[in-house]
Amino acid sequence: MKKLNITIVGGGSTYTAAMLKTICDYKDKLPIRKLALYDIDEKRQERVGKFAEILIKERYPEIETFIYTTDKKEAFEDVDFALMQIRSGGLKMREKDEKIPLKHQAVGQETCGAGGFAYGIRTIPDFIELVNDIRKYSPNAWIINYSNPAAIVAEATKRVFPDDKRLINICDMPIAMMEAFSTVLGTTRQKLSPRYFGLNHFGWFTALYDETGKDRLPEIYSFLKEKEILPSESEMLDQSWQDTFKQLAVMVRDIDGYIPNTYMQYYLYPTKIVEKSNPNYTRANEVMDGREKRVFSMLDEIIEKGTIEGSPIQNGVHGDYIIELVTSIINNENKIFLIITENKGAIENISSDAMVEIPCLVNANGVEPLRVGPIPTFYKGLIEAQLAYEKLTVDAYFNNSYNDALQALVLNRTIVDTPKAKAILNDLIEANEGHWPTLKRNTKDSLNKFKI
Repeated sequence: MKKLNITIVGGGSTYTAAMLKTICDYKDKLPIRKLALYDIDEKRQERVGKFAEILIKERYPEIETFIYTTDKKEAFEDVDFALMQIRSGGLKMREKDEKIPLKHQAVGQETCGAGGFAYGIRTIPDFIELVNDIRKYSPNAWIINYSNPAAIVAEATKRVFPDDKRLINICDMPIAMMEAFSTVLGTTRQKLSPRYFGLNHFGWFTALYDETGKDRLPEIYSFLKEKEILPSESEMLDQSWQDTFKQLAVMVRDIDGYIPNTYMQYYLYPTKIVEKSNPNYTRANEVMDGREKRVFSMLDEIIEKGTIEGSPIQNGVHGDYIIELVTSIINNENKIFLIITENKGAIENISSDAMVEIPCLVNANGVEPLRVGPIPTFYKGLIEAQLAYEKLTVDAYFNNSYNDALQALVLNRTIVDTPKAKAILNDLIEANEGHWPTLKRNTKDSLNKFKI
C-alpha cells in the first residue's frame, strides 16, 4: 500500500492532539510517509507540534517526516489528504458571535442562529483560499472538511468548486450521539449503521442498525422517553454538553417522531435556551477556561517530561471519525458515513441542489449517497426554512448584500423578529470589521432582481 502524505490544517487546534493519537492507533490501516501540521498561529501550533514529535517517536516511528509549519507550499505540496479544522477569528470572535445575539434576547451559539451566520461569513473566504492553495500544490488531494459552520462552508464550496469530487464535508455531532447511544445499547458505535436525514446540525435519526440488521433506534427512543442519555466522550465533560444531551430527552418526549440532532434544541426551544443562557459567560468562555487550558496544560507537561507515558491523553470521536473516513477511502471499505453532500434527489421532496446530511457509502471513488425518499411535512417545513437561511447567508457573502443578510436572519428560527434581526446584524457588522466583506444596502441592481 502506498505511504501517504497527510496535512492537518488548523494544527494548533485543541482537537489535534487526540486526532494524532488516533492516527497512531490506526497505523496498521493508515501507512504514512509524511505528516504535517499547518496553522497561521505559529506559537500555538508549536506546542502541539512539540507534543506530536514525542508521540510519533514513541507510537508511530515509521513516519519518515513530521513537520509543523506556517508555510503553505511546505504544508500542501504533494499531499494525499488535507484534513481541515480551521476556526476563522479564533475563540475571541466566537465569544462575540455568542454574546451579541444574547444581548438582543436571541440564541447565542457557535454554529446556530446569528452566531453561526457571523462565523460562516468569516469562514467562507478563508476556506476558499485554503482550498485554492491546496489545489495549487496538490490537485488530486482529498480534502476532508470538518470546519464549522459546516452547512455554510458546504454551500459556499459547492458554488465555487462544483466539480471537485474530492472535497468532502463532514460533522461529528451525530457520531458523538451514536457513541452515547452505543453505551446504552451495550455495543460499540462502529457496529451501528445510521439512517439519518437533514442539514448539518439540523437533522434526525430514523434508524440505527446493528451488525445483525436489527434496528436498535426504537430502544433508544423508549429509553429517552423515561431517562436521559449523557455524552460518553471525554471531549464533552463541560456542563454545557451535559445540559445539551439532557435536552435531547425533552425533545423526544415533547414531539413524537424521529430522534433529533442535539443542535435542534436551539431551533425548537429558542426562548428556553436564551432564558437559561448567561450573556456574560457563554460556551466560548467555558472552552477558554476549560478544554483550552486542560489540553495545552497536558501538552506542556508531556513536552516537559519528554514522554507520553502516564499522560491522560485520549482519543476523541472527532479524530476517530475523520481517520475512519480516510481509511475507508484508501482501503476501499465501502463503509457508511454521514456526509454533507448535494441532495440530487436523495431526499425526494427537498430541492436537488440542497447540501444535505445523509448516509453515504465511502470508498476509493469517494462518496455515494443512499436514497432517503420523501420526508414528512413537519421535517420538510423546518428544513426548507433553514435551507433558505443557509443559501441567503452565502448569497450575502458573494453579493456583499445587507438585504440578503437581513433576510437570512429573519428566516432563522432562533430570531424570526425583523427589528431584532436588524439590531443583531448591525452589531455583528461592527464586530466583524476586517473579517467580513462590506455589506451594501439596496442598490438599483438588487431592486431589479425582484421585478416580475
